[in-house]
Amino acid sequence: MAGKSRANNKGAEAQVPTGDVRTVTGMGGETHQLASGDLPTLTSDQGVAIADNQNQLKAGPRGPVLLEDFHYREKIFRFDHERIPERVVHARGYGAHGTFELSESLSEYTTARVLTEVGEKVPMFVRFSTVLGNKGSRDLARDVRGFAVKFYTQEGNWDIVANNIPVFFIQDAIKFPDLIHAGKPAPDREWPQAQTAHDNFWDYISLTPESMHMIMWTMSDRTLPRSFRFMEGFGVHSFRLIDAEGRSTFVKFHFKPKLGLQSVLWNEAVKISGNDPDFHRRDLWDSIENGAFPQWDLGVQLFDEEQAASFDFDHLDSTKIVPEEIVPVRKIGTFTLDRLVDNFFHETEQVAFCTQNIVPGIAFSDDPLLHGRNFSYLDTQLKRLGSPNFTHIPINAPRVPVNNYHQDGHMNMRNPKGRVNYEPNSWGQGPRENPETGYKHYPAHVEGQKLKVRSDTFSDHYSQARLFYISQTPIEQKHIGDALTFELSKCERLDIRQRMVAHLRNIDEGLANTVAIGLRLPAMPEPAPAAQPTRTDLPASDALSIVKRKNASFEGRKIGILVADGTDAKLVTGLTAAIEAEKALFEIIAPHVGGAILNDGTLLEARQKIDGGPSVLYDAVAVLLSAEGATKLARDAAAQDFVRDAFGHLKFIAYTEASKPLFAKGGILEADFDGGFVELAKAKDAKAFVTACRDVRYWAREMEVDLDADGVNPPATPA
Repeated sequence: MAGKSRANNKGAEAQVPTGDVRTVTGMGGETHQLASGDLPTLTSDQGVAIADNQNQLKAGPRGPVLLEDFHYREKIFRFDHERIPERVVHARGYGAHGTFELSESLSEYTTARVLTEVGEKVPMFVRFSTVLGNKGSRDLARDVRGFAVKFYTQEGNWDIVANNIPVFFIQDAIKFPDLIHAGKPAPDREWPQAQTAHDNFWDYISLTPESMHMIMWTMSDRTLPRSFRFMEGFGVHSFRLIDAEGRSTFVKFHFKPKLGLQSVLWNEAVKISGNDPDFHRRDLWDSIENGAFPQWDLGVQLFDEEQAASFDFDHLDSTKIVPEEIVPVRKIGTFTLDRLVDNFFHETEQVAFCTQNIVPGIAFSDDPLLHGRNFSYLDTQLKRLGSPNFTHIPINAPRVPVNNYHQDGHMNMRNPKGRVNYEPNSWGQGPRENPETGYKHYPAHVEGQKLKVRSDTFSDHYSQARLFYISQTPIEQKHIGDALTFELSKCERLDIRQRMVAHLRNIDEGLANTVAIGLRLPAMPEPAPAAQPTRTDLPASDALSIVKRKNASFEGRKIGILVADGTDAKLVTGLTAAIEAEKALFEIIAPHVGGAILNDGTLLEARQKIDGGPSVLYDAVAVLLSAEGATKLARDAAAQDFVRDAFGHLKFIAYTEASKPLFAKGGILEADFDGGFVELAKAKDAKAFVTACRDVRYWAREMEVDLDADGVNPPATPA
């Protein structure tokens, strides 16, 4: 398809396909003939031509966003009200109550009580979610996860509307409707659901160079979390902390899981989704119900104006991170989720998070994406919850007195008492403003022309994308290449695949080669035009890798134990004791859900029947069969899949000698038994198996079981 180049004001160029002569219909029903190569001018709903659809109106290139921007307000207003009643994005969510306790005061940086009063327990509510899928979609889609936190503080509600990824696809909120439209089901066919492996998404991304850093994260294992409990959270934006003298310090918020990080493999995610689309929901419910309360440390990165000016990137750019090697994360407290909701709709579905919800001592930076979210989130609640009185719903209500003159409206639960509903008044009634304790905005200096523009400091789109990629282990890099190849293979248009590989060449030539070979491109495209050259001198950051940050225990993970009649009772007892000592979990799987009769005559009840408890649901497996049980299960397809998938998904596997016929039937010969296999000949062998499981996966096996392993070190040019 022919194309023409259009320069954007970020300094990069995007290839925009042209089309043939066609007829388009205007808002009034009139028709217009477009000549070949022409495209209609973008307009507002009022028919006003739009000059810039990439940037909000700001006071100077790095200045705050101005409400005068009628185009942005119309665009985000229309987008916010597209769906009823579920959320436009983050529709599929799950939540729980908890408590935050501060362990280190930040009183030298802020007056916010929640960050200064050590030992004070602050109630909170957390909602985890996927971004693209509807309420009925699956938990384990490859997607960004929302990690929204509401603190019910003594100074009012404070929301950190976080994600499990620290950067975002776009730099300016005016592009958010386009991003989500491109990722959501196509309007003519209403599919695909909860996935980005389609032409529209990659067409948009390939025309948006600023998205490349986020793409490295979304194509990594970060978007396939094992559960909410093994997931980081990030506030994404820079905020300000304000001290008692009115001095400002920039801050980025982090949530670090106590159990460490863990993800699943893509093939595993596909099979888990087919077996249990509620996998993450069930995991969170079970962990809290069983008293294994998930915990995260709240961390902060603190830096001042002078330090921010020294960065080789702009911290107001939401497509950038502040590497932890430059500004370490300081852990200041812990929050624990310890209570399930009483009613899903009443709490999880009706909870409303707004980035604008801050308390005295916390303020906003001039991040344009943050400013756009501040407008959009509040506006969204009006449509979704039906009224400006959504704060009267208990899950959204602050735990402190509310005193104001807001009145009436749909679903109002409280109105001012008496005759006075205004301020100031001379009746001596009602609340008054309080200059001493009331919220004060930080008096940041602002000057500049009113312009729709992007700061030049936002124009490096590839350096941090490369930083993320080189910070991964070879296995994690392989997974990124696999994910890109798979997703782009679902694009029907060759030019979209080529444009993406052209961007990848600016990130890493090896990665670009891997994807080009995987797609069998006819030739390697030229690197995409770049506003700034990619920096190759940035050192790798171990904080960005999951594998490099493995936890020292197997706590919180789950082992599936496959048994049948005749299984050695002492082996089962020894293994379950070792698992419990590790603070891990286990489930018994058997041919019948009623259980199996062990070799001592006892009946061991099962939690799962073999065809309902596949190995994909577990972090490791133990196959503890007698010769009789192995012979019987070797004829069962589900049992064969159990061992075959466990092997293919790189899991640690405990086995008995008598179990080998089942493995052989599943295509796993004794010669395939690698360092991820541990034989349980006697009960005391169980401890060695559980200790081995701390590595979560036997990564060396992947190079032997995956056809794409050759792509880790591809030839110099695509075939």
